[in-house]
Amino acid sequence: MIIRGNETVLVQGITGKQGTFWSEHMRDYGTKIIGGVNPKKVGEMHIGLPVWASAVDAARDTRIDAAIQFIPPLGVKAAALDAIAAGIKKLVILTEHIPVQDVMYFLAAAREAGTQIVGPNTAGLVTPGECFAGFMPAFNTKIFKPGNIGVVSRSGSLGTLACLVMVQAGYGISAFAGIGGDPIIGTTTLDALKSLDQDPKTEAVVIIGEIGGALEEEAAEYARTMTKPIVSFIAGAASPPGKKMGHAGAIVTGGRGSYAGKKAALEAAGVTVVSTPTMLADAMAEKLKARGA
Repeated sequence: MIIRGNETVLVQGITGKQGTFWSEHMRDYGTKIIGGVNPKKVGEMHIGLPVWASAVDAARDTRIDAAIQFIPPLGVKAAALDAIAAGIKKLVILTEHIPVQDVMYFLAAAREAGTQIVGPNTAGLVTPGECFAGFMPAFNTKIFKPGNIGVVSRSGSLGTLACLVMVQAGYGISAFAGIGGDPIIGTTTLDALKSLDQDPKTEAVVIIGEIGGALEEEAAEYARTMTKPIVSFIAGAASPPGKKMGHAGAIVTGGRGSYAGKKAALEAAGVTVVSTPTMLADAMAEKLKARGA
């Protein structure tokens, strides 16, 4: 999923410390934040923006293209269902440690309503030079300079590093999608790869993955059909089988989700897989050179 500068954004949990801090940064960068939600502060103005009791109430007053949550784990389900009921089609859920049954419930509700969810446990979305939704340092031009390289990452920190490496090498970023590291998420690597493939501003793609699950293997099948160059880094090469990494989704069971399996699947699809993030830019240069770009 890609968020655009002309899309309006509602902040659920805008009056909290993190909601306030990042809402100001997002708005200053260009994100069209139209207000927020806090049932306890209905009718108030916060950082110069209106506060509604619910997303449904807000949608009665104004158009809402996307919503972002700064909500505690046990409140996410209700907030997500509120956003879905309001007809919001893009929802960014930053929160981690949400009960699994809650995630399964609101993801099912989102699919039925046609709402695309990014997360849970995501760092958010960035479209350099336009807007961002999350807690990525979009305003740092050493990391997020506008350009034509799309980046999809399960990890916010590794995704940030990948963008830094590419920008330092003279490239720019067309869009960043942090899909989140939980076992159950709304937007997969495959979903994000399709969005970047269809994006006219994106001419090449970086995939940052990690061991565990089958997200990268599933994306590899689609990558095989793409003409845009793709390079990738997969974290967890030295992790022993069955070892759980920092992300909840990063666990290998048997041979499924292993580093070797992911690397083999991506390389079979024509993706260059590097052993360290610092090698991404050189690998991309080779890809673009071979393509004649």
